[in-house]
Amino acid sequence: MDLGLKGKVVLITGASEGIGRAAALEFAREGARVGICARRPDVLEAAAAEIRAAGAEVLAAPLDATEPGPLEDFVRQAIVRWGGVDILVNNVGTAGSFPFERVTDEVWQQDLDLKFFSAVRASRIAIPSMRARGGGRIINVTTVGGKQPGASSVPTNVTRAAGIALTKAMSKDLAKDNILVNTVCLHYTKSAQMSRIAQAHFPGLSVEDAYGAEGVSLPLGRLAEAEEVADLIVFLASARASYVTGAAINIDGGYTGAV
Repeated sequence: MDLGLKGKVVLITGASEGIGRAAALEFAREGARVGICARRPDVLEAAAAEIRAAGAEVLAAPLDATEPGPLEDFVRQAIVRWGGVDILVNNVGTAGSFPFERVTDEVWQQDLDLKFFSAVRASRIAIPSMRARGGGRIINVTTVGGKQPGASSVPTNVTRAAGIALTKAMSKDLAKDNILVNTVCLHYTKSAQMSRIAQAHFPGLSVEDAYGAEGVSLPLGRLAEAEEVADLIVFLASARASYVTGAAINIDGGYTGAV
């Protein structure tokens, strides 16, 4: 199936590991040009080398996505280098789940800056280029917790709920420009971050055994592979998803009760 991604310019935040890296590799295999950013230069360059080996042109920018200047410059640099942006994947984020009374203003602000305002800022710079090119795709990576928060789940699930609402609002504003905006709502997915969470929940187990123990509670009985999430992201960015906008699609193995 031709996904119509050859030659497209794709930018992905938080792309040095896990879902971001898997998505970048899949876009590369589809013939796209790929810009990636993340905080750690060594891990980012390892991801960039793998993407180049898959045959793609790569722009790799080490930066902290909570800082507006470097993030916005990353988007502008891609526009200058490749003439525009077609697809933006706002993927950056970490887990931060605590009881409400333990969360300080500083922690709230850090979480909002990382997961919410980074998407706002990157999108704001990319949208005029997409409009000039006749359309585009914005895919925000959030979580099912944004639809169905549990106990001890702030600030993450509140920030993710804001990301889901942002997606819907942007989709309404940008539909006239053929810029489609969707969100992929995750639950547990194998990644470096998830390995730390799983081993904290099940101390003494290997990573794979901890993943297995975490998966027992899910209807499908296992955690998602990063590549499975990447496949959904790439589909939403493709010509095959040309009538999908404003959607918040769960990819959680059947975990959440919210649709």
